Amino acid sequence: MKKSFLNLFALLFIIVVNTDGFAQKLITKTGSIKFQASTPNNEEVAAENKSVSAVLDQSTGDFAALVLIKGFRFKVALMEEHFNENYMESEKFSKATLKGKIDDFDISKITNTAKNFTLKGDLTIHGKTKPITVIVKISKAANGIIAVGSFEVKPEDYDIEIPNLVRKKIADKIKISYNFLLTN
Repeated sequence: MKKSFLNLFALLFIIVVNTDGFAQKLITKTGSIKFQASTPNNEEVAAENKSVSAVLDQSTGDFAALVLIKGFRFKVALMEEHFNENYMESEKFSKATLKGKIDDFDISKITNTAKNFTLKGDLTIHGKTKPITVIVKISKAANGIIAVGSFEVKPEDYDIEIPNLVRKKIADKIKISYNFLLTN
């Protein structure tokens, strides 16, 4: 598993790296993605993954993130098992990725006050890729930048089948929030 993760991160890094050199890249291997799929009056359906890799090219605004599906942790072990085996089929679809570009990104204009940027790219979940536009709040940190935000996805847009038996217990739109501290 660890070797597989390192190989996936290396692939992600190669995708974004260009001839400008490594100094232009800000990275993290410890980003956080949470999702919330709960509905009112039902058991909480939520998980977090604290091992998300992301790369931002400061000179171009190119951005890529990679999350291993099996890295999501739930409060209830059985829910985690069902998530991996029945819904996400994580043996077959082991990762989700977001590859895109942050519009009008200029590192010199980043301050301690968060500023909204638009990231346009392709989100791949469960083997299906769809275009996405996401608002990213970016601010300066002591040793890099912080990028946070949230967006929603519909399971059916990514061919994730929710059985009728539990359909009313899972939200139609899954809220995904992310938090990355990107450093040199």
